[in-house]
Amino acid sequence: MKTPWIGTSWKMNKTRAGARAFAEALKASPFANTTKAQLFVIPPFPYIAEVADILSSTRVITGAQNMHWADQGAWTGEVSALMVKDCGATLVELGHSERRTHFGETDETVSKKVAAAVKHGLIALVCIGDTRSEYEVGATADVLAKQTRYALRDVGKSAPGNVVIAYEPVWSIGEGGIPAGPGFANAQHAKLKALTAEITGQPLPILYGGSVNRQNCCDLASMPDIDGLFIGRSAWDPAGYIGIIDAVTQRLGETA
Repeated sequence: MKTPWIGTSWKMNKTRAGARAFAEALKASPFANTTKAQLFVIPPFPYIAEVADILSSTRVITGAQNMHWADQGAWTGEVSALMVKDCGATLVELGHSERRTHFGETDETVSKKVAAAVKHGLIALVCIGDTRSEYEVGATADVLAKQTRYALRDVGKSAPGNVVIAYEPVWSIGEGGIPAGPGFANAQHAKLKALTAEITGQPLPILYGGSVNRQNCCDLASMPDIDGLFIGRSAWDPAGYIGIIDAVTQRLGETA
């Protein structure tokens, strides 16, 4: 039985009270210390320390949604790896398509951030994805390979244990997104596992994200090359997140 990663990023949502309520509900759930999955929660920056503190007695990882590649300096509005760690986070999400689209994130800057995260002992959760037009012309595999090669360029053999990849089709994420079919997603994951093994010496965990919900989570997580789920709005309510964890771990237990 595989141990899937199951996590959620709240993006720019929740108040402090809402963040605290979610963390408390997760802490009180039967899955707070589960060994059947590796859970992670990625709050907005203002709530990282409080969420991390609440979840400190659990096996749930707390992450940040972005960081800069420099340790310090004249980077107004940015946050360093050292600051992320100081708040209690042990994971950082990098290269999300919304960052690439709206804030000028590039393969080059993602590469620098991954290297900084690994240098400081953070788990780098690297998001990669193809656009609708790239998907329609059959360029998905080439696009994902390019983004992955850049992300791992400066970490190479030190990536295993320190880097996780999340395949998030740009055409699947967000409101109105269309989830990738399990077979299509699994095929991309298989290619990515082979590529990461070539670059780092062993395959890295590859998660799927993109309109994951209670209806499709088990079919996706059951695929042999999908190592977990990165969930959006379906997991922003603690009951929704816990429900997906319960469903996935039960299904994997049945098929083990």
